[in-house]
Amino acid sequence: MKIIALLLSLSLLVLTHELGHFCFARLFKTRVRRFYLFFNWGFSILKAKKFNGKWHFLFFNSTTPDEWNEKNLAPEDQDNTLWGIGWVPLGGYCDIAGMIDETKGKDDLESEPQPWEYRSKKAWQRLCIISGGVLVNFLSALLIYTCIFAHWGKNDLPLQNAKLGYDYHQLLVDEGFQAGDVICAIDGEEMTNIVTAQHKLLLDKPQVVTVMRPVRISDTSYSGDQAAGEPVVMTIAERDTMVRVDINMSADLMTKIEPRDTNLLFTVRTPFVVKDFGPGSRAKRAGMQIGDSVVSINGEPMACYTEITPKLSELSDSIATVGLWRDGQYTTVDVEVDGKGKIGVYLMDYRDLFECTHTDYTFWQAIPVGISYGWDQMITYARSLRILFTKDGYKGLGGFGTLGGLFPERWSWYSFWSITALLALILAFMNVIPIPGLDGGHIVFTLWEIITRRKPSEKFLEVTQTVGMVILLALLVVANGNDILRWLGF
Repeated sequence: MKIIALLLSLSLLVLTHELGHFCFARLFKTRVRRFYLFFNWGFSILKAKKFNGKWHFLFFNSTTPDEWNEKNLAPEDQDNTLWGIGWVPLGGYCDIAGMIDETKGKDDLESEPQPWEYRSKKAWQRLCIISGGVLVNFLSALLIYTCIFAHWGKNDLPLQNAKLGYDYHQLLVDEGFQAGDVICAIDGEEMTNIVTAQHKLLLDKPQVVTVMRPVRISDTSYSGDQAAGEPVVMTIAERDTMVRVDINMSADLMTKIEPRDTNLLFTVRTPFVVKDFGPGSRAKRAGMQIGDSVVSINGEPMACYTEITPKLSELSDSIATVGLWRDGQYTTVDVEVDGKGKIGVYLMDYRDLFECTHTDYTFWQAIPVGISYGWDQMITYARSLRILFTKDGYKGLGGFGTLGGLFPERWSWYSFWSITALLALILAFMNVIPIPGLDGGHIVFTLWEIITRRKPSEKFLEVTQTVGMVILLALLVVANGNDILRWLGF
């Protein structure tokens, strides 16, 4: 399911990106020779082109017939694009005539610039063409967020509504945080939103974090009248309360945290409540029911799934006595734990268990909300990239395994569209980085031409394109190499 979701998401992102280039190219009457979803090294799954008044198709083909070639077509068909689907799902491309990119070099161009070529267009037109992919990715992300809020509304868990508090990354534990703490202020600014608190902890180098901490206190009371000869009985009752604690931060978390852990500074302590059962569930076979809340394992009390799941892993390939809270009563069942420490249950999300604030929007109301949310996501992502320049920053790079891991194991349209919108923003931002081979490199060269009135030579563009592709391939190797090392447990 993760693979299907990733491929579908990447397909949408590639199509929208390349369509941005395509639409601006056609707007300025520039030929687009080929438009491909995925790369077609060796052969194509599909080729399609319209000429002589009808569409022609080729399937699983490695060569293109001579009658399809641009120079052999009638003048009215020479502008027609060859559309295709490749077999290597690493991206796609839009082959714009007269442009030096990953599909061709200087020697592939016509000896003299033609009026329908990219290189013959005015600099501002070329800037629009090369920026079109980034622009469309950014706008599509904002549109997706708008549609998400219009369809599903917006659910937020106020920080204080997490009844069991939060679990904290070891770095924060070392700073003085404890499991169950609830952040209420950072540097004197009141915190009500989980995401805002995460970002401020990671990006703003806070000095003082104020938390509400659960503590157990004893209340002592006396009964009986000693003067009247009655025995005095002392009673001690324990109760939980919350106390306010200031934690003085000693370090910039960004310089210490592992890049892969930046989204795990703290997580909601969520009860282990059964939402559904997996195929062949051992828990269901043992008698567990939907809605059961696990509160102990082998008689040891446990409050949340971050305590329960490690305990189950310790009991792999054995039988665990699971204590349940069901319909206001405590009961136990004996459950077989498999070799991976699983019992075959799906758990309720904290949003299903704690009181969230829900806001519904019409489509028109969702537009400013979607734009604001998308812009905040972009800014946060851009600011967080400074972690790549720390000592172990390269470890934060992830490839297709990391991207696939973003998607849930069970299909969810809400998750799919939310992740696709985020990936669209990431793709837009990454493509404006001024590396030759990316859109950002072309944008820089075009802006240089507009400012200086001097156009870089085709030889220079070809050399920088080659250098850029080497850099990008190296980044691709490192990113996917990191995924392999994580999979192997390093």
